[in-house]
Amino acid sequence: MKSSNLTICNFCNKDTTQVKKLLAGENGTHICSECVVLCYGIVNDYTTNAIQKDRVKKIKTLTPRQIHKDLDKHVISQERAKKTLSVAIYNHYKRISSTTDTKLQKSNVLLAGPTGTGKTLMAQTLADFLGVPMVVTDATVLTESGYAGDDAEVLIHKLFQAADYKKEQAEHGIIYVDEIDKKAKRNDYVSLSRDVSGEGVQQSLLKLMEGTVVPVPNKPQHNPEKVDIDTSNILFVVGGAFVGLQDVVVNRLGKAKIGFNDDLDAEVEQWEKHLQTRDLVKYGLIPEFVGRLPSVNVLSPLNKNDLVKILTEPTDSIIDQIKELFLLDKIQIEFTITALEQIAAVAIDEELGARGLRKILDQALLETQYQLPELYEKGVRKIIINEQVISKDAVPQYIKGENAE
Repeated sequence: MKSSNLTICNFCNKDTTQVKKLLAGENGTHICSECVVLCYGIVNDYTTNAIQKDRVKKIKTLTPRQIHKDLDKHVISQERAKKTLSVAIYNHYKRISSTTDTKLQKSNVLLAGPTGTGKTLMAQTLADFLGVPMVVTDATVLTESGYAGDDAEVLIHKLFQAADYKKEQAEHGIIYVDEIDKKAKRNDYVSLSRDVSGEGVQQSLLKLMEGTVVPVPNKPQHNPEKVDIDTSNILFVVGGAFVGLQDVVVNRLGKAKIGFNDDLDAEVEQWEKHLQTRDLVKYGLIPEFVGRLPSVNVLSPLNKNDLVKILTEPTDSIIDQIKELFLLDKIQIEFTITALEQIAAVAIDEELGARGLRKILDQALLETQYQLPELYEKGVRKIIINEQVISKDAVPQYIKGENAE
């Protein structure tokens, strides 16, 4: 029997000797720290489930045009790839919500194209827009089960973690595997340096893509210790540069090279037009794996104009981010159009694509950023970056005080 002198929790009836802390409410009511934690979990689960239902409802009402419109905010050029991917996403989530007895194939996606053309960005943009968890990984870290490294099933655990250990969210997430071409089987078109376990990795990914149940560790100190994740409705997007794939197509056609790295949209369209499943198999992907990738997209190399647009036009563009960083030191920064064109030219010369733009900018602005606090103290309020700053490491134009307007 509890002493009448002890304060008790009105929820669990434990007294001050049994809990760490009691919080007082109105009219002499109390709740203990243990019940607070329990209530938080209940409310959090309810809120999370409500948010998930809203996300599912939103996804069900999306059209390919709406998905494409959001991609346009972040991804420059690649119109055909964006349209194809929008349709694939639309069909994928339409399939999930379908009640038909007909078995509908999952719209997994393959993105082929040079480094820095937007493959990862498109996948990440879609995940953010749809509000679903996503895992991005590199195929080169994956190994056949039994070898040192991560096997493919580790991806499911990572997706479960990205979903904050919510089973339903994880089962509707997206997994993006880059550099899948590095796991092609050895042949005349594939470098001998490729991973010998490549076919085994393809087989492991194939199992996940086809749909299986993977037991993964639960959140630490939670029961049950393992949670079964069904991969049937997880969307898989795989990407790679696929260097030499054009030769496979050309040799089959017996025609002159199309020129995969040429800056001509018409040639890229021709390359995509002639690409067939047997070309990917010839390259080194196993037939069953290719069969689970009904949506195949070839991304075109980005030209100078595309890269200038990437610097300035997307939401939270690289230039906008740099401007905000400089404003935190109360200094404006501006870039001339020739400076932007020079940045793009360097990225093309070094074959970096869009991925290299930030690196080029950071290198060009290193000394300026190092001196930024002192420049403000000296009265500098605006900095202008021209072509010479990028190409010749010239000193930017510093404008002081009232002349900064």
